[in-house]
Amino acid sequence: MLQFLQFATLRAAMAVFTLLLVSLIVFTLMELVPGTCAERYLAFKNTQGSGITVEDIEAEERRLGLDRPFIVRWGSWVGNVMFKGEFGDSCILRLNINSLLGDKFLISLGICLTALLLAYLIAIPVGIIAASSESAVLNNSLKFVSYLGLAMPNFLLALMIMLVSTVVWGDSLTGLFSNEYRDAEWSWAKLRDFLGRAWLPVFVLGWSATAFALQTVRALMLDEQSKLYVTAARARGLYGRRLLWRYPARHALGPIVNSLGFDLNRIFNELPIVALILTLTEAGALLLGALAQSNDQQLAGAIIFLLTATIVAVNFFTDILLALIDPRIRKSVVGG
Repeated sequence: MLQFLQFATLRAAMAVFTLLLVSLIVFTLMELVPGTCAERYLAFKNTQGSGITVEDIEAEERRLGLDRPFIVRWGSWVGNVMFKGEFGDSCILRLNINSLLGDKFLISLGICLTALLLAYLIAIPVGIIAASSESAVLNNSLKFVSYLGLAMPNFLLALMIMLVSTVVWGDSLTGLFSNEYRDAEWSWAKLRDFLGRAWLPVFVLGWSATAFALQTVRALMLDEQSKLYVTAARARGLYGRRLLWRYPARHALGPIVNSLGFDLNRIFNELPIVALILTLTEAGALLLGALAQSNDQQLAGAIIFLLTATIVAVNFFTDILLALIDPRIRKSVVGG
């Protein structure tokens, strides 16, 4: 137990250090964008017909605290984020980022996690079966499906489903809510409406994720089945499912669990394009708009930090899970 607590404490410290390092990188990138937040905001106001002077810019910089040293501003920003959960105001929109995001990031995260869960619920058993089956028809069929999933872009799949749905049912299935519930408070009726539409982005994002995970599981299983310890187990009289789940499947799942954070990041990276196609008003769409349209680095930095914090948290819990499954991981870190 003491060894496990040492391992968990070390991993937690590494997670906190990673978050601090990421916050420094995100804040630095926000600062490196040409022009300060005050200059970009006042330039935006200038396009609306307001006359802007140098004195106005200096006054706005003092109001935003941009006249303080870089390290002080970073410390203040990361302190507010990590201890208060406050990201400050959007540079261009001049709205509180917490209020602007609202439940959008949680909705985005829920969509990505559900797509990831769907991918692994399908890929793990199917990949194990594909690796252990000697049926050429089954193996070739699964290869075709997985290659198709990897080759077909998510946005193209979304467009195909929208086209078919529009022709057949007269509804493009765009948006996460129907017009009736878009601005309504959360209720069971709004939740049912959301679930009735959220399946489409979950399916689209899970499409390529399932294909990628299926290829990975199958490759890992084939590699494990060719090792000597499996041959030795067969020599001792182990066959069938007992052999499969006790040895190769158990060892092959370790790298799969360890890659959850990477897969979550890959799914979220695909979300903004899917959100643009399906007109989803969530964090992916906000991130795309902040980076490509308004150049609102404060808003973009908040979303990127939240995503990174989620991935770090997922990696921490997967490390703990792997340590519970395999004591060798604990020993490799804390010794003993």
